[in-house]
Amino acid sequence: MTYMKTLKSKLLSLLVAAMCVAAFPACDDSFSDSAETSSELNVSISRPEEAADARVISETLTARNVSSGREQQYNTITGIQLLPGLYDLTYEAELELASGAHSTLRAAATSVQVTGSSTSVKLEGYNNIESDDLIIAEVFFAGTTRNSGNQYNGDDYVKLYNNTDHVIYADGITLFESKFTTTDKYEHSPNIMNEAMNVQALYTVPGSGKDHPVQPGEYFLICDTGIDHRVANPNSFDLSGADFEWYDESTNPSNFDIDSPLVPNMDKWYCYTLSFWVLHNRGFKAYGIARIPVGRDEYLKHYTYHYDWIIVSAAGTFPMTADSYKLPNEWIVDVVTCSVESKYAWNLCAPQLDCGWTHCGTIDQDKTRYFHSVRRKMLRLNEDGNPVLKDTNNSTADFNPDCVASEIEIQGTAMSADGTLCTTVTYDGVTPVDRALSPNWPKSSRK
Repeated sequence: MTYMKTLKSKLLSLLVAAMCVAAFPACDDSFSDSAETSSELNVSISRPEEAADARVISETLTARNVSSGREQQYNTITGIQLLPGLYDLTYEAELELASGAHSTLRAAATSVQVTGSSTSVKLEGYNNIESDDLIIAEVFFAGTTRNSGNQYNGDDYVKLYNNTDHVIYADGITLFESKFTTTDKYEHSPNIMNEAMNVQALYTVPGSGKDHPVQPGEYFLICDTGIDHRVANPNSFDLSGADFEWYDESTNPSNFDIDSPLVPNMDKWYCYTLSFWVLHNRGFKAYGIARIPVGRDEYLKHYTYHYDWIIVSAAGTFPMTADSYKLPNEWIVDVVTCSVESKYAWNLCAPQLDCGWTHCGTIDQDKTRYFHSVRRKMLRLNEDGNPVLKDTNNSTADFNPDCVASEIEIQGTAMSADGTLCTTVTYDGVTPVDRALSPNWPKSSRK
């Protein structure tokens, strides 16, 4: 009797196991400890000179499977077992320098192909050094819609912020857009990403150096068209009080830009379009600010970028060539990379500038993206009631995605196509404003 019970128990266990396999034939956790089916990933980190002899206090490597989106963290960089596939790798370590000071070392690589029995990859590490300049606090690229649901153009904007404890002058700050998109990875040559970014639009704040002060905790608003957009679209908001607008003299008679008399123009250095520039309303670009130490004419003469690239399609493979401009990495102050999960392919700059990405919407042409922006996260409030914003050069970690745009919150305007008014004001798209602690927030440099 005991033998029969044992046999029945074993048969039942085998049956249950077989049913589980049949029910979940395609189950894949994207990570494995099995040496028979996985590849050993060995990671090495190159350190900057100032951290060459530093002691590692703790370290974390995060491996994200690009196909499944699954993530796994490891407290080592050797002997890691992964199933073959495409991975995004991010590394962070707390270091103790020879001086006794602590710093954070970061490194990243996207689209790392893990194959065979062993895969080795070398990541270029960098210390996290806080910027002593303005940072990008918000990018509103999705725009608004009319009551009909049709998209409205012209109310996109970028907000900069003084995250320091002293005045910073916006004079000379250049707003730029990447040439490549984050949704199409191009095999191109020469690849200059570790030296410069490939850019296609540059607009600079004019001034003699101290004409446009931005006090600690103040915002600096740069917009597409500085008008009250509610006149043309009741679902939009007022940008007639912006600090600056970018304006283009169109050569296309059917597409003219609007030059607002209420808001001064930025100096246009270059833009690819023959009509007028708008931010990519699905968020497939990287946006940044830079301090360019040369004049416009010298830049346009000496910083051209000619490259070869390949289109691969069902119709065949087609070699192409293109020309644009390059922006040296050492001139770049801040970068925000945007994409959508369903189409994200790669980052468009060196990881020390940005090793992540953020979004509005999750799929291409996502209609939920309208009225929303990406907004930098708040870490805390300082003693003056000003938000201290997060800045680790990682847009994934630093930004809240899919937020109601700050100007919609501040002005209490429509936050959807049906005209529903916004009644909540937040510091960062998530954290509600505490008026007892921040009675004067938001603070604007607009006079």
